[in-house]
Amino acid sequence: MTRPTRPTKPKKMAAAPGRPRRAAAPRQPPKRAAAPAPAAAAAPPAVRAPDALPETKREARKARRDAALSPEPGVVAQIRELEAQLDRLIDEASRHDVATLDLDDEDSEEEAAFDPEVTIPTAGLESPFPAARIGAAIAAARDGGTFAETQSSADFGETRNDRGSRPKLDGRSSGTLPEARPSGPLADARSSGNIPVPPESVFDTARELLTTDFYLRKWGRLAMRGRSEEVDDFGFDPIYEAKLKPALDFLYSTYFRVETSGIEHVPGAGRCLLVANHSGTLPLDGVMIKHALKREHPEPRDLRWLTEDFIYHMPFLGSAMNRLGAVRACQENAERLLEKEQLVAVFPEGVKGIGKLFSERYRLQRFGRGGFIKLCLRTGTPLVPVAVLGAEETNPLLFKLEHLSKALGVPYVPITPTFPALGPLGLLPAPTKWRIQFGEPLDLSSHGPEAADDEILVGKLAERVRATIQGMLDRAVGSRKSVFFG
Repeated sequence: MTRPTRPTKPKKMAAAPGRPRRAAAPRQPPKRAAAPAPAAAAAPPAVRAPDALPETKREARKARRDAALSPEPGVVAQIRELEAQLDRLIDEASRHDVATLDLDDEDSEEEAAFDPEVTIPTAGLESPFPAARIGAAIAAARDGGTFAETQSSADFGETRNDRGSRPKLDGRSSGTLPEARPSGPLADARSSGNIPVPPESVFDTARELLTTDFYLRKWGRLAMRGRSEEVDDFGFDPIYEAKLKPALDFLYSTYFRVETSGIEHVPGAGRCLLVANHSGTLPLDGVMIKHALKREHPEPRDLRWLTEDFIYHMPFLGSAMNRLGAVRACQENAERLLEKEQLVAVFPEGVKGIGKLFSERYRLQRFGRGGFIKLCLRTGTPLVPVAVLGAEETNPLLFKLEHLSKALGVPYVPITPTFPALGPLGLLPAPTKWRIQFGEPLDLSSHGPEAADDEILVGKLAERVRATIQGMLDRAVGSRKSVFFG
């Protein structure tokens, strides 16, 4: 038995490898027979020529504008004639005596001073010359009219004068300018009041107000009213210090009630370097040490203390500290001050000292790399340690924000119990009891200037000074009973 066979599908012919397969051509619509064109449209339409090129249009527009703005020849001739007559009148007036000039008797002096129709009668002139008629002629020429419609040119008179006989100004031929002060008969008459002087316009006043010289004259004198000419190289102003002396006395004796001890260890003359601990959110310790030496020392001396750079970027505080005696902290400034045999105070803790949290109060931070020791060794300066007690509690630092420090230009943003809750009032220091203790001086002259290059010796001496100040603080904190009453 045989099975029925299935019909097989025709196989597709594969394209030859070398011949590309032809694509089916798209069907095109059948072409329609073109309709016969009408007789009227047999000829091509005439090409419309453009009116003018852009350059020709601009030139034509400019020509029309110039023609509209250009005055009539008659008006131009009248203006030239008026200018010539004005020159002749000025020459004639300059050769005659104008001391006898007088205003019209019919008008009062106040009315004639600013009357544009006032005439100036001069001897030898055929007719008076009104000052306002020249303005009318120029206005008529600008409006496109003629001066004859407003005023006849015969009103100016006919004077004969040779323009070549005009006196020349001094300095024109030599190339030098004459003196700025006006001189001559006209200037004398103007100064005597016979010739009216026009009032100062609002534009002149505004121009004077907008110039820099006006503000330099007005505000410069006001700003320099409290300045002193005795300011030294570093900005210390004794007059400013004298003005603030009552406020400093109040802070020293009444508000902080400062007590000092061992102040006799500070020499009364010659160079000396005071090394103190730095504390308080606002660095007021340098001001109080300076005021203590002015009030309590047997031989009152001025103290120059070195401060951080950010103090000078703060408004008002930097300039006030600088005028009271603060100096930007650097080795060069300290050496210059010691060369002048002055008393200098340094705070080796720097910003880390005033940035201590309240929980770390009276714990001295690292004293840098011993720059103050190198300074004493190179210059042969005695060193006096100083301990300041009470400044840590004036503005207790709870937290500090360092993310906004770069934007505000400060090392940190303090968070205290009163700041920023109370705004700027929160920065006012608390009335704590202060104590300033001066220790016995340390003489480092036995090591010699070459010892400043010995890093090991410098580190040992710096640690010795730090331990001395820390011991003074520990004894003072242990002996006090109250922060506010001592």
